[in-house]
Amino acid sequence: MIEVHQLAKSYADLARGQIVALDGISFEAKPGQIFGLLGPNGAGKTTTLRILSTMIRPTSGSARVAGFDVLTQAEQVRRSIGFISASTGVYERMSAWEIVEYFGRLYGVAEEPLHARMEDLFRRLDMREIRDRLGSKMSTGMKQKVSIARALIHDPPVLVFDEATSGLDVMAARSLLRTIAELRDQGKCILFSTHIMREAEKLCDQVAVIHQGRLLAKGSLGELIFKYGEDDLEELFFQLVSSQGPIDSAAPCPPIA
Repeated sequence: MIEVHQLAKSYADLARGQIVALDGISFEAKPGQIFGLLGPNGAGKTTTLRILSTMIRPTSGSARVAGFDVLTQAEQVRRSIGFISASTGVYERMSAWEIVEYFGRLYGVAEEPLHARMEDLFRRLDMREIRDRLGSKMSTGMKQKVSIARALIHDPPVLVFDEATSGLDVMAARSLLRTIAELRDQGKCILFSTHIMREAEKLCDQVAVIHQGRLLAKGSLGELIFKYGEDDLEELFFQLVSSQGPIDSAAPCPPIA
């Protein structure tokens, strides 16, 4: 469902010269699976997700999403994914219902199935009480629910979560993680980017650890624990990242092309 092969991205920086954001990473994520992309800030996670969602172009390598090439079939890729990040960006003067309906129309969903799907999503995501609430009056957790609903409205087979629990309180974060698990059980292919190891332990079927643009390890949690002799994902992560030298947390993401 997601196939990444030797994906690389570099760009010129006036102050620092040529910056390598991604250095030939490869991985696969399958339907009915949560694939965790783990790494500290500046590791290359967001760069990877931007390439997969066709916002920027790779320097080299290839990637396919739902069978479509991110370079030559960008429109089909966009129709096949739902993207959820910490930046909810809801329209302040529109209600929750209006926002989700607007995105459904942008995706070309016909009116009758659109409204039926909206009713189902508002029920499943427990959003009926905020149906008519304006974006300016929503809490962060409410906005995140709207973001999920608008990402799901066209029923994409692939979902991308980029640090989606950042800024949420404990209850809202737990609700989001539960929703992600339910989506996996419905057969969605989910790419889950985070630097919070406890979230990855709870959710992910497969994980990949990325640092300074390089893929350090990938596999199931059990496989990685056995291979590296650690019984805790956080300790395993720390061992892998520490062995690579100091973290450059100031490394910027490449600009959107």
